[in-house]
Amino acid sequence: MPKMSSEPAAPCKRTTLHGPTMGTRWSASIDADHTMDLEALHQDLAAAVEQVDEQMSPWKPDSDLMRLNRAPVDDWVDLPAEILEVLDCALDVRRLSAGAFDPCVGALVDAWGFGAVRDAPDAQAIRAASQSTPLTAHGCLELDRPAGRARKRAPLQLDLCGIAKGYAVDRMATVLLQHGVRHALAALDGELRAVGAQASGVPWAVALERPEAGHRAVHGVIELEDLAVATSGDYRRYLEVGDARLAHTMDARRCAPVNNAVASVTVLARTCMQADAWATALLVAGPDEGLAMAQRMGMDVLFLLRRPEGLVEVGLGRFGRQGDRIAGLYSLLDG
Repeated sequence: MPKMSSEPAAPCKRTTLHGPTMGTRWSASIDADHTMDLEALHQDLAAAVEQVDEQMSPWKPDSDLMRLNRAPVDDWVDLPAEILEVLDCALDVRRLSAGAFDPCVGALVDAWGFGAVRDAPDAQAIRAASQSTPLTAHGCLELDRPAGRARKRAPLQLDLCGIAKGYAVDRMATVLLQHGVRHALAALDGELRAVGAQASGVPWAVALERPEAGHRAVHGVIELEDLAVATSGDYRRYLEVGDARLAHTMDARRCAPVNNAVASVTVLARTCMQADAWATALLVAGPDEGLAMAQRMGMDVLFLLRRPEGLVEVGLGRFGRQGDRIAGLYSLLDG
């Protein structure tokens, strides 16, 4: 029989590590005892996030993504395992969402002024991108993950902005677990993943932002334990052209920025990569197609819809049980 220690467990202290990346900041709130090497942990978290940026950024000419974009059609391109994993997931979500999520929108993103090429829409570039963007990614990109390579089977420009940040959060979670952390909340922009609960046993409380342009306010609270969440909306990044406001998320099926009644979509999933990609897909799909898609997939989703009477909530799965804080993980703040 093992000997039981009479020594009390070392008390946990809340520490927050953070740093810049991808035009925003990453952070990790950690409950750990004094034996944790926080300096080494900070370095490894920063390195993990930076690696994702170096591989998948459309803003860095020497990133692995841009090498693939520049490669001639039918030429195999050697790629790291991480970007191949993300590309595989992106193509899978693209298929399951009937193209609502599409990693082949890079030319459209640039043409509409949301990429590194220009900061305003260009009509000629939009026409050219609309003609060159493949109607389906199936068959246009071939992955050979065992050999660590990929090749384009048609001209296309990939963009992973709708999934890469979620994957970066997953990488942060992996680093935390490798360092022995069992109570943490990793975050990058609107993507978050909880490693366990807080040391007290209480789930991590995450604010759900109210979708209002130019104004930061809390709409509600989500409680996370060993779960990831991502939110996509039309209110954070956009361009104003005359009286029109163009959301940065691209609808490849229309060859134009998303334009529907969805103010934001919040998705719960086991991985942040999946939550990130599906939040984008459902935002693009819109209230009718998106809700039907989420219901068919059995997803935990909260839509905030713009209606004449104001914001309207439609929740599925755990978000459909708002009154049950134990099973539902979601509670609306008063007001």
